[in-house]
Amino acid sequence: MPVKDLCRKHGFSEASYYLWRSKFGGMSVPEANQLKDLESENGRLKKLLTEQLLKNEVVKEALREKW
Repeated sequence: MPVKDLCRKHGFSEASYYLWRSKFGGMSVPEANQLKDLESENGRLKKLLTEQLLKNEVVKEALREKW
């Protein structure tokens, strides 16, 4: 079955297929799951870092106003 027909049958674009293939093409299922988990953890850690940086800025601003 051609890629074009396969993509149409499952409701996604050919571009998405080739993007997924370039990202996950040489991986086994456990490796793909590990990548997904690591990307999720990375996003969570970035969010925590951003929140902490904002808290630090609030404290710095409060200290500047106090002195």
